[in-house]
Amino acid sequence: MVDIVAGKKRALTSGNFEIYSAQLSKDHRYWYLTANREDPGERHFYRMPVDGGKMERITSLAGRNEVFLSPDEKMLAIRRSYSNQPWQLYLMSNKPGARAIRITDALSADFRAYPWRDPEIITFTARDGAEVRARLYRPENPRANGPAVIFVHGAGYLQNVHRWWSSYFREYMFHNLLADRGYTVLDIDYRGSAGYGRDWRTAIYRHMGGKDLSDQVDGARFLIEEYQIDPQRIGIYGGSYGGFITFMALFTEPEVFAAGAALRPVADWAHYNHPYTSNILNEPQNDSLAFRRSSPIYFAEGLQAPLLICHGMIDTNVHFQDVVRLAQRLIELGKQDWELAVYPLEGHGFKEPSSWTDEYRRILKLFETHLK
Repeated sequence: MVDIVAGKKRALTSGNFEIYSAQLSKDHRYWYLTANREDPGERHFYRMPVDGGKMERITSLAGRNEVFLSPDEKMLAIRRSYSNQPWQLYLMSNKPGARAIRITDALSADFRAYPWRDPEIITFTARDGAEVRARLYRPENPRANGPAVIFVHGAGYLQNVHRWWSSYFREYMFHNLLADRGYTVLDIDYRGSAGYGRDWRTAIYRHMGGKDLSDQVDGARFLIEEYQIDPQRIGIYGGSYGGFITFMALFTEPEVFAAGAALRPVADWAHYNHPYTSNILNEPQNDSLAFRRSSPIYFAEGLQAPLLICHGMIDTNVHFQDVVRLAQRLIELGKQDWELAVYPLEGHGFKEPSSWTDEYRRILKLFETHLK
């Protein structure tokens, strides 16, 4: 809160959590807040006195609650989902402990027929002592020395370890398929991810492919130690930023990963959009070291494991020329066990079901061939 006369400001909230939205009540007595106070993987709706004080939680359903107040502020409309339950609409009185009543039913019989997993949220300790959160998918009857896949979410600054329906719903479904086939899947909120505050976000400053990559490597070691995963049968995949990390993993940590799929990946950050990279790596002409140590194209000689690359030809985010330059580099280096799948009609996010099907068929074939 800021005193505009005295020019003084003070924080109304504090703690190891984030505030996502705030609005004043009509009578100006309270703040209505959306926050992840109890758990980084859940979001709830709170009320707090306008001058600060106790945050009183109003919503109670586990997962993510996106709340819209009625004009008289007596009722809440809640868009809510859980890890294995897509978004539905609920109504409840604007009172802590009131019952939320679901008023939509958007699930098909086919969707209900499959027992979608509620992935376990676990933590492991990174090499620098940080506690890293991850989603864990396990086969129904896991066996010792089984295969594993690590999924790397995109965007960098994004949260995917949570208890609501993921924007990566295709990957969520694919992870269920992998678990059905005997794979353990680990989905990590690596350094730079959203939901954990400033220090987590800025840990990748001037070095993408540093702590965000070492978190993947530490996750692989965690799987080996805690779940008896075969260290020779760990794969990695992801799209966009996840594709970039897959490149860096296979190029710079070849002893850790047995195969990888890089989807719409960044190969050279100097060729990516300025507003994104300048906040993390500064500018190529002013900080060439940051760009060079963060760009996979300079480490391509380290590739040893099988690599699948998938990229849309009309991608206006990570331009297709990025992967063409990387492919040429692999050719010049004499690398053999890699494949580039081109999608002539697709951009950064695919539109055609046939393209999604083709991409996941190739990823599954890669893992089945080299991890099973």
